[in-house]
Amino acid sequence: MGDVGDVARFRERVGVPSLVDVHTHFMPDRVLRKVWAYFDSAGPLVGREWPITYRHEEAERLALLRAFGVRAFTSMLYPHKPGMAEWLNGWAEDFAARTPDCLRTATLFPEEGVEAYVRAAVEGGARVFKSHLQVGAYDPNDPLLDAAWGLLAEAGVPVVMHCGSGPAPGKFTGPEPVGRLLARHPRLRLVVAHMGMPEYADFLDLAGRYGEVRLDTTMAFTDFSEVTAPFPREARGRLADLGDRILLGSDFPNIPYPYVHQLEALEGLGLGEEWLRAVCHGNGARLFGLA
Repeated sequence: MGDVGDVARFRERVGVPSLVDVHTHFMPDRVLRKVWAYFDSAGPLVGREWPITYRHEEAERLALLRAFGVRAFTSMLYPHKPGMAEWLNGWAEDFAARTPDCLRTATLFPEEGVEAYVRAAVEGGARVFKSHLQVGAYDPNDPLLDAAWGLLAEAGVPVVMHCGSGPAPGKFTGPEPVGRLLARHPRLRLVVAHMGMPEYADFLDLAGRYGEVRLDTTMAFTDFSEVTAPFPREARGRLADLGDRILLGSDFPNIPYPYVHQLEALEGLGLGEEWLRAVCHGNGARLFGLA
């Protein structure tokens, strides 16, 4: 595809040999098909069409990421009801075993037994967890999750959490529930997905308050998102100040534009090549201990 060359030219321009993408989706095929069906119906849900650019079979999606120069990525997956998370974790374990450049991913849900399967995943080698407050419709402060958060904080395993209220708010999205969670678990390595869209400033505040909070760039700053959730221009300086805690995320394959557009949107912020190299590679490599 033509965008392989575009990504290569971006990497050459910026001087980054490879990318670390902390927000990519791989999941069981029947689950992914349901996710795609959700996005196919996103017009009435979010007020406009959401075409999926990389609607390919798994092998082709993997080949594309590697052709883009992505050296490490994730299999972000998440349950929407009890009884799913442990099964998804088993699939993700198998996927990571056959896909060595995937950071083994796991997930969780407020349910009986969550501490046990989170512990099993961590002890088994999970490198990152995914929490989706919007889809799961759960409060991160649910008492059933408290021991699991403590375990993840102690182990230093990052948690990528969709906690902002975009593209549509949920009952437990927004900065307030996350602020209460961090007050109890200040060492939790929380990665705020989508830069906390659209509550960018509030989540930047949390990152300023808690040294282990990071933000991923997923869909932020792109033309698609700027229409409905523009990033405040006056906050760009804060992106520079937190430059060591901003991580590249893309939402591949479920994005309505070419992969390179996310990279060019970051470049368009005008924060410099050193910042871009850190965001696109260095920060993720350091977080996950990549050689």
